[in-house]
Amino acid sequence: MTFSLPHHWVWDFWTVLDDGTVHLFYLHAPHSLGDPELRHRNASIGHATSTDFINWTDRGVVLGHGAEGDADESATWTGSVFRGPDGVWRMYYTGSRFLSPTETTNIETVLLATSTDLHTWLKQPETALSASLPWYETLADGTWREEAWRDPWIEVDPAGNGWHMLITARARALPAGADSLDRGVIGHAVSGDLATWRAREPLSSAGAGFAHLEVLQLAVVEGREVLVFSCDSAHLVGQRAGSKGGIWAVPIVSGSLFTGELVDLDRAQLVVGEELYAGRIVQTANGAALLGFENEGLDGAFVGRLSDPRPLYFTQNGRLLATAQERTR
Repeated sequence: MTFSLPHHWVWDFWTVLDDGTVHLFYLHAPHSLGDPELRHRNASIGHATSTDFINWTDRGVVLGHGAEGDADESATWTGSVFRGPDGVWRMYYTGSRFLSPTETTNIETVLLATSTDLHTWLKQPETALSASLPWYETLADGTWREEAWRDPWIEVDPAGNGWHMLITARARALPAGADSLDRGVIGHAVSGDLATWRAREPLSSAGAGFAHLEVLQLAVVEGREVLVFSCDSAHLVGQRAGSKGGIWAVPIVSGSLFTGELVDLDRAQLVVGEELYAGRIVQTANGAALLGFENEGLDGAFVGRLSDPRPLYFTQNGRLLATAQERTR
């Protein structure tokens, strides 16, 4: 019953609820590529719907790569969907531009598409946000294989002063003695109109053991605010090098995220291993649950399909975990 496509890999995704219908937006690329690693430079965004997060109806492709020279000329990557006060749906997504057909070097840009019905989307190229100095590493710094600036997640400002965007980013500055790869931070941008965005200083410090924090999401589980993200074993660095990666969560004091208090990533703990990845917390009829894409099979090969919801719970010591079993159908 998991969401999958017969001839495509499915991986990163995001959801939005509208009038009782769950709308799923997902990355996919064809098996005909042969090597699942090639999916990243050939990704497009598909759309499916459900009423229970388990039984899905696929609606096809809604957003593909742009023309040569566009910020999304290679592929369209992970984002989120948000309905503005004007009733228009906005999809902030990642545009990827690979600089060579034989290398992984790419530049990532946050882009915008809009819709009135969640089915038909129109790109808005005048809205684009890139990694910028002085806070964020760019390709010109030469310390990483890509200009990391992706996976935008939108939050309303608690004080009513516009909107915030959380972004997968890497810091230019490092604490003294830190591993040179230990630059993963929570990127941050703000907007007063949902069209023009300005980068701000990151919401966390480098040196926490993550080369990147992917697919960020602020969510509530059992009345507690948590920030979830993904980092696989290969990108755990510094103090976390050699540990097991996957989907992580860090507790957030309610309402504190945008008040100047940095997120303490040293408190991040693993929710589930990297058999699942790109985790999203969703609210089902039975409470908060975790969705992820099935990443590694028993043979270590890439799977590329979505999981069913896994109920979430807090242990007595406050650690967030997902049940091993899928939700009863």
